[in-house]
Order: sequence, then structure tokens, then C-alpha cells
Amino acid sequence: MGAGWLGRTFSVLFSLAAAAAGSGLHFVHAVEPSQKVAHIGLVHSQSPSTATRGVSAFRERLRELGWVEGQNVVIEERWADGRYDRLPMLMAEVLQRNVDVVVTYGTRTALVAKDATSTVPIVSVAIGEPLRIGLTTSLAQPGRNLTGLSAGWTEGLAGKWLELLQETVPRVSTVGVIWNPENAVARDLAKELGVVAPTRGLRLWFIEVRDTRTLDRTFEQAKGRTQAILVLPDAVISAQRAQITALAARHRLPAMYPLRDFVDAGGLMGYAPDLTIQWRRGADYVDKILRGAKPADLPIEQPNQYVFVVNLKTARALGITFPESILLRADEVIR
Repeated sequence: MGAGWLGRTFSVLFSLAAAAAGSGLHFVHAVEPSQKVAHIGLVHSQSPSTATRGVSAFRERLRELGWVEGQNVVIEERWADGRYDRLPMLMAEVLQRNVDVVVTYGTRTALVAKDATSTVPIVSVAIGEPLRIGLTTSLAQPGRNLTGLSAGWTEGLAGKWLELLQETVPRVSTVGVIWNPENAVARDLAKELGVVAPTRGLRLWFIEVRDTRTLDRTFEQAKGRTQAILVLPDAVISAQRAQITALAARHRLPAMYPLRDFVDAGGLMGYAPDLTIQWRRGADYVDKILRGAKPADLPIEQPNQYVFVVNLKTARALGITFPESILLRADEVIR
């Protein structure tokens, strides 16, 4: 059984693959037997139990592309458990493992990765406005060793959150804004909110959350001063989404959230980019890099799909009836 047998085998495999394509079946992409085992470093600012949706989609997409854990790829995971101060140490640990590519989640983790290495390729998922925070000078041509997917916290999104919140709760006059001032994206969004809110006849009460242990007190204060809540994106805050949505329910405060994960946890509504799609696209980027592409040549993508999700069960508990205009605009209604 020599080269002829091998050639015939590949010919049969090719024919099977062509037949599968015509029938709608999907085969895992073949990876050359001689290919070395790839090593991916995954650094996440949250914990496995609190991570927002998408990491499983990343693994699933890798398998579809032919990268199977335990066979031809190893994923070195590091989780910061909501502590930004741990990120530099975790990044250093991953880089010491001589990984072929580093995958990060969130703005802060991307910045840490950029500072940690100028040579190892980096694919960052859910970056907050990479141009404004200085991660790159061009989305089309990142030019260095970092590429990935922008979270799309673009100009106009803050106004959209207020619009949807005000349409759902017409009586609202003061909105409590929960944010982490150490988050560069949150700072930009807070400035935008400060400009947009007066044009909508709204007042804002900014509630700084640097330590999630203060959340109970935060909601106690918000109850007497606001009629609704808006939570700005932050990995540490979103890791506490179960507590935050429970507190909003206890104090009967309708809230708009920056990720659908909050709505899955019992929040009233959320308008955000689809992180599952972002993680799958992140796997596509990793695949290209492992097959020889350079991060500098892979454009940083902006999201083209936002998801508006509302929770009818939560609305009923709060005594809120979603207007028909909101229900018609919702991509998903949780009943």
C-alpha cells in the first residue's frame, strides 16, 4: 500500500465530500496528518461560570473548521474571574506556553494582550471601539499582530438605549446609569449619554461601580432617585448579571442592558451585538492564522447584526406592558 493507495484514498474522500456538499451534509475539514498540534491561548476577563455567551460557539466553530481538541489543537485557558488586575499575570502565563495565537474577550483583555506581545498573533473578540481606545489606527489594515471583532459600541447606540427605554416606560424622567469609570468604552458612552439625554427630556444619575460588592447599596440609592436603569458594558459588571437583574426586580426598576445575557438572566430588555456570531467569527480568524494568514492583513470587523430581546415575564412582574411598537421591533421575545 504505497503512494497509489494514498492517492486513491484522497480521491475517495474528495468524492465523498463533494457528495456531502450536494446533499446538505457537513464534514469536518480535513487537516493534514503531518500537521503539528496547534496551541491556542484563551484569556477571558470573566469566569467559566459567569462568562457571557459565545465561548462554546467558538469551540464548535473550531471543530467545524477541522480543529479538534485532543487531536490537533490544545486550548490553554485562563480566567480572570472578574479581576482586571489579574489579566497581565494570566497573559504572561499563556505566552510562556509558546502558543501560536492568543484569543481574548473584551476591551481590557485586548489592551493587556497588546502590551504583552508584539509578535504572537492576537484575535480579540468584543473589542470596544478599537480606533478610539488606540488598539489600531485602521480597521481595514490593523498593521500589527492584533485583529478581531469590534463590539460595535458605536456613536448613536447610547441614544438607541434611551429611546427604547423611554418608549417602554414613558413616565421615566431620571435614568440611573450603572457604569465602571475605569472602562474606556463606558467612559465614551457616558459622555454620549450626557449629550443625548437632555434632548430627550431625561436626567441621568451616574452610579459608579468599581467593586460589585457595592451593588446592594447602589440599587437602594437608585430606587429613590430614578425610575429606570441603564447598565453600560463592562466585563466585571456583566459577570454579576444574575445579581443585578435580581436587584432590579426587587426594587421594581425597569432596566435596559448592553447584552442579551442579562435578559436571559431575568432582565427586562437588552439591545446589543450578537456575541455568539462574534465568537464564531473569532474562530474563523484563528483558523486563518493557524493556516498562515497574518493578523495585520485581517480587517477588524464591525458587527452587522444587533439583537433586541425583551422579557415578557419580567415585564409582567414589574407591571409593565410592552407597547406593540416594541414587540414588533424585538428580535426575540422571552415569555
